[in-house]
Amino acid sequence: MTLFHKIIQREIPADIVYEDEHLIAFRDIAPQAPVHVLFVPKATYATLNDVPADAPEIVGRLAVAAAAYARAQGFAEDGYRIVMNCNGDGGQTVFQIHLHLLAGAPLGRFGTPDGARPAQL
Repeated sequence: MTLFHKIIQREIPADIVYEDEHLIAFRDIAPQAPVHVLFVPKATYATLNDVPADAPEIVGRLAVAAAAYARAQGFAEDGYRIVMNCNGDGGQTVFQIHLHLLAGAPLGRFGTPDGARPAQL
C-alpha cells in the first residue's frame, strides 16, 4: 500500500482539494510551485505503463479534473503545467500513477533550469 492509498483510505491526513468516485486531488507536501496539486486515480496502477490500453479514461479523468481545478481556482488563463512521471528514471517516487498540476508563477520552458531555450541540436 502506497502513501497515496493511505490518503485515499483516510489513514493519513492530506489537504484534499477535490474528490469524486474516480479520483482524489490534494496539495503536495513538498511543493515545486506556488500551486502543486496531485491528482490520483482511486484505481490502482503502479505506473503509467500499467494502465490497460482499453482504459484510457483513467488518465483522461486526471487531466480533465486538473483543467477544471485550474479554471475554478482562476489560474487557467495564466497557465499551468501538468506532469506525469513514470518509473525511477522518469522521476516517479510513489508507485501509484498520479498527475502533478503546477501553477501560480511563470514556470519557464520545460527542461531548462532558467527558462532559456535549449540549445539546438
